[in-house]
Amino acid sequence: MPRPPRTRRPRPGTPGRSPLAWLPDGRPADVYSAPCPSRAALDRIADKWTALIVGVLTGGTRRFSELRAEIDGISDKMLTQTLRSMERDGLVARHVHPTVPPKVEYRLTDLGRTLEEPLAAVRDWAEKHINEVERARLEFDSGGGAHLQVGTSQ
Repeated sequence: MPRPPRTRRPRPGTPGRSPLAWLPDGRPADVYSAPCPSRAALDRIADKWTALIVGVLTGGTRRFSELRAEIDGISDKMLTQTLRSMERDGLVARHVHPTVPPKVEYRLTDLGRTLEEPLAAVRDWAEKHINEVERARLEFDSGGGAHLQVGTSQ
C-alpha cells in the first residue's frame, strides 16, 4: 500500500501562503530554509534558556545575579552566552551603571517584549501537559511505545 503524501505547510512564494517578511535582498523570509537568517532567529527564541530569561525579564529589569537566582540550573557561562546572544539579536538591553563595583542590569527591549506572550504560552503548555508527557515517556521507555518496524506498513 503506497504511503500517503506528506502534508507540509505552504512555504513562502507558494500558493496558499504569503511571506510574513522580505529579506533585504528581496527573498522571502523562510524558517524552513537553512540559509535563511530567520532560521537563526528561530534557533535563538526556541532555546530553553532564552524562553526562561524572557519569562523572568517580563517582570522587569534584573541584575545578572538575580537572573541566575531565578533560573534554576543555568550556569554563569550559559547565562552570559545567552544574554550576549539576546543582546546581539536586539531582544535585551544591557545597562552598566558607573559604580564601583559596576552594576549591570538587563531588560527586554521592545522587540524582546514581542516574545512575552508566545513564550508564556509555550511555558504554560509545558506546565499544563507535563503529566501527559511523563506518562507517554514512561510508556515508550517501558517498550509499550509505538514502534515502526523496517519493512512494514505500520
